[in-house]
Amino acid sequence: MDFNKDELMEYFLVDNPDNVMDKLLEFNRLMMKYRSAIREVTTKLEVLNDELSLYGNRNPIEDIQSRIKTPVSIAEKLKRLGKPVNMDEIMENLNDVAGIRVICPFIQDIYRVADMLTRQDDITVIKVKDYIKNPKENGYRSYHLIVEVPVFFSDVTQPMRVEVQIRTVAMNFWASLEHQIRYKKDIEDAEKITKELKECADIIAVTDEKMQKLKDKILGEMK
Repeated sequence: MDFNKDELMEYFLVDNPDNVMDKLLEFNRLMMKYRSAIREVTTKLEVLNDELSLYGNRNPIEDIQSRIKTPVSIAEKLKRLGKPVNMDEIMENLNDVAGIRVICPFIQDIYRVADMLTRQDDITVIKVKDYIKNPKENGYRSYHLIVEVPVFFSDVTQPMRVEVQIRTVAMNFWASLEHQIRYKKDIEDAEKITKELKECADIIAVTDEKMQKLKDKILGEMK
């Protein structure tokens, strides 16, 4: 998706209207590079899924979703970091402009997919956060990777960063609902709801562990 002149003027504070079209072209070119990085990583994940399903008789990846941050999200995050809002600062300071979410059936699949992706020669791991072994205080669980991948353009090869979140179907279900509730304003009994959400997250985590054990038992007995 390309962004328009009004969005750029509002969020990137282009002071000189004469430069806005140049800045718009520069911004859309940068977003194109992030979309290209998403395609590179998505293709790698799809190939891995095909390979693993061939040898394991099942798909370790249920779904792959992607998104590019909006101009307002990019600008707000840079401001929170105390950085000027411009193209150089986006590349230098933001690791999650391009995001991919990978949905797996079982916990074990998460680590298997992450390991196979990060062992590829052209993938550089920038950061890992394991919110499965170390959940957030609100109960959020997921496996986060910041990876850098080379993207080949007509005149240059450029390393681009992509955030990859890998989670189970159950983790994604909880995170999606929690996200909707968290951004709703003026919630009554907010403290109670936060506590209940945490309880739901814990129940889902126990369910994920039980499903993993059942899968291991059933497939083990079938061998």
